[in-house]
Amino acid sequence: MKKVIVVVILLVSSMLEAQDSKSIQTPQISVSGEGKIKVTPDMGVVSLGVENTGKDAAEVKKLNDDIIDKVIKYIKKNGIQASDFQTTNVSLYKNYDYEKKKYNFVANQTITVTLKDLKKYNEFMMGISDTGVTTIQGVEFKSSKLTEYESDARKSAMLNAKKKAEDYVSVLNQKVGKAVLISDNSSVYYPPAPMFKGVAMAMDREAGGMPRETLAVGEIEISATVQVSFVLE
Repeated sequence: MKKVIVVVILLVSSMLEAQDSKSIQTPQISVSGEGKIKVTPDMGVVSLGVENTGKDAAEVKKLNDDIIDKVIKYIKKNGIQASDFQTTNVSLYKNYDYEKKKYNFVANQTITVTLKDLKKYNEFMMGISDTGVTTIQGVEFKSSKLTEYESDARKSAMLNAKKKAEDYVSVLNQKVGKAVLISDNSSVYYPPAPMFKGVAMAMDREAGGMPRETLAVGEIEISATVQVSFVLE
């Protein structure tokens, strides 16, 4: 009985080794492919910051809360849905001022607002400083059709990889067969977020009555990179 088991094990091992050997000997080509799509963003995510400093923690928190209340009311007044704005950071801490050699309390809160229509950006920003917002920490531009563009970029990357493979083997009298391995690494590039100060915004608004273009949205680059191994026929 032991001899039969040994024979079966040896037979299975031989079959596996033969399959591995055949796989190794199968002619293959491995290439990378890249697909890039540049689109104009149609959405913006604005980060609004409120900060207050004082000697009393409760007083500092109340100052911050009062401003945040105005900010939220202003956001709602502009018709922005509750699902499109969110508090992303809240902090209250004791800080030591080395110049004045004394402690004070600092209260911070950040709210991000998604503007689904960039045409309303200027109007929204013109009034936000009146709420008491101390900083606009950044603006991130996005596309509402990101998933669709990512799919297009992936398809473009695969076509690029196949074209590369065909170029390489065209001089070898061989053809590119089926893909046996695909590795994906996609990414999205967002334009750098500008930084603003609340006071500076108010001054800019008062500088002239004529409407101006104050936002350069640039382009979002959606790219897909793939590594593909093809069988050669």
